[in-house]
Amino acid sequence: MTKMLKGIAASDGVAIAKAYLLVQPDLSFETVSVEDTNAEEARLDAALSASQDELSLIRENAVNSLGEEAAAVFDAHLMVLSDPEMIGQIKETIRAKKTNAETGLKEVTDMFITIFEGMEDNPYMQERAADIRDVAKRVLAHLLGVKLPNPATIDEESIVIAHDLTPSDTAQLDKNFVKAFVTNIGGRTSHSAIMARTLEIAAVLGTNNITEIVKDGDILAVNGITGDVIINPTQEQIAEFIEAGKAYATQKAEWALLKNAQTVTADGKHFELAANIGTPKDVEGVNDNGAEAVGLYRTEFLYMDSQDFPTEDEQYEAYKAVLEGMDGKPVVVRTMDIGGDKELPYFDLPHEMNPFLGFRALRISISETGDAMFRTQIRALLRASKQSSMKKKQTCLLKV
Repeated sequence: MTKMLKGIAASDGVAIAKAYLLVQPDLSFETVSVEDTNAEEARLDAALSASQDELSLIRENAVNSLGEEAAAVFDAHLMVLSDPEMIGQIKETIRAKKTNAETGLKEVTDMFITIFEGMEDNPYMQERAADIRDVAKRVLAHLLGVKLPNPATIDEESIVIAHDLTPSDTAQLDKNFVKAFVTNIGGRTSHSAIMARTLEIAAVLGTNNITEIVKDGDILAVNGITGDVIINPTQEQIAEFIEAGKAYATQKAEWALLKNAQTVTADGKHFELAANIGTPKDVEGVNDNGAEAVGLYRTEFLYMDSQDFPTEDEQYEAYKAVLEGMDGKPVVVRTMDIGGDKELPYFDLPHEMNPFLGFRALRISISETGDAMFRTQIRALLRASKQSSMKKKQTCLLKV
């Protein structure tokens, strides 16, 4: 039976394929009174550690498929897993109520989720509730010994249907097979929507009840531009969606022809179109899309992808590769922005109630603790900048 739904157009694209229901496992549990609270805390620590290992691997895969910037969401997730405030509250709940780890975890994370969801005047912060929910679900699954679904196993053209697609789910999608996804909840500012746009997968979110009316194998037509979804479309409707897909492909091709055109307003004023990058590998995408400059080179990823502080020569090679890849175009380099949600396993930072406003970034660089690290980075940047300016008269600006 044909049925039409309307949702939030979250990522452009048109797709027709079979539905793949991403079914979440049963994570229900009973609240149990315990005497040995130390054992429950140990169970919690083991679940947190296992979750960290999983998310580290997912992050690594996301870097390869999505790039450093999109994968940065998992740095925030890993930070949640090591947040002393949250973990301390969970353990305090276990001790005070003499309850099992599952109950302590749910009570505390539900409290944080409620706080974020209550920020009705800030949709971005509301979406962060999904991050807490994603992390809590993973830890709870380990406590219960339940395996979470793995979207990476999808090996035929499909449209993923889910109540909500978490960032870790989205990062595992193979765009060669997953042509779109549709969810009950979510919006354009959610991490899954941002990742969908990076992957160039069509996405329609916030349909309210698609999981209740779609079965595995149903044919779906999805338009991520308009937010329209048709379940088991007629041949006429399929033809219309195919035409919409062709029109979108034609539009993309026309846009591609403009990628190297000057960014000038109707009255002749020029605006520089620049791109943000995290690694030298990102330069290819910058040039492929016709950017006129690198507006921000986030150098902290050099530190985050290393097992130790990167040497001056290692940094010099990375900065030189970006400058050479931009072939004379301006590059703005930001000195390392460590701290907040970006921690280094080899650099011991103090645990703070609000690390985003604490000892981080330039505060570290100009401190006695970070002085040597900062000097090493500045020397590498100056060397790369000097060589580039001699060859191409290229501008390399430093942002701290």
